[in-house]
Amino acid sequence: MWLAFYNASVGDVLMLVQNEIPAEDRQVEHLDQLTLIKDKTNGEIVAVNLFSVEDLKIEQNGPVQLTPAQVAEVNQRLKEAQVDLTIEVDSSSKFVVGYVETCRPHEDSDHLSITEIDLGQESSVQIVCGADNIRQGLKVLVAKIGAVMPSGSIIWPGQLRGVDSNGMVCSTRELNLTDIEDFPGIWELSDHFEPGTPLEDFVAYYRD
Repeated sequence: MWLAFYNASVGDVLMLVQNEIPAEDRQVEHLDQLTLIKDKTNGEIVAVNLFSVEDLKIEQNGPVQLTPAQVAEVNQRLKEAQVDLTIEVDSSSKFVVGYVETCRPHEDSDHLSITEIDLGQESSVQIVCGADNIRQGLKVLVAKIGAVMPSGSIIWPGQLRGVDSNGMVCSTRELNLTDIEDFPGIWELSDHFEPGTPLEDFVAYYRD
């Protein structure tokens, strides 16, 4: 899954990224009108900077959701540059309601919990959470893999104390939603929301 970013104030460059790797593992290759960032340990392309993209008519700044036509144009340009890569994007909501199915203490931490969270039509995901108020049976707000936080950080698969974590359970403070609730722990949502409900739907509920 690829994420796209664009900011006209820093130049006519579309930035595409699918993974995060340490700086020491990055290898940069400059081609005509594009730059590839590769993982030098395995040769995988993890990011692409595509220059002179005015023909894509991108209207947003920051994280952007490319249209099918824009994705097709990006892939055509990669093909013309003889880059063996096909960009695919996921248009589903990255911030959704989750139901905490299980919650158990992390064996190597005095404050982390290992949760299994139902996100609706998807299979449940394992997320390691450090909030004091996380517990089984809660409805919570989950930032899925590929979510871009207001701070600009991206949610990638990772590990906390050796345990896989595939997402983040969020507070209102982390999402700049303190006008709804201002509490240091994770956001405990109303129980009537179904797992998988997107952020914009339940924010509208709280603000009405």
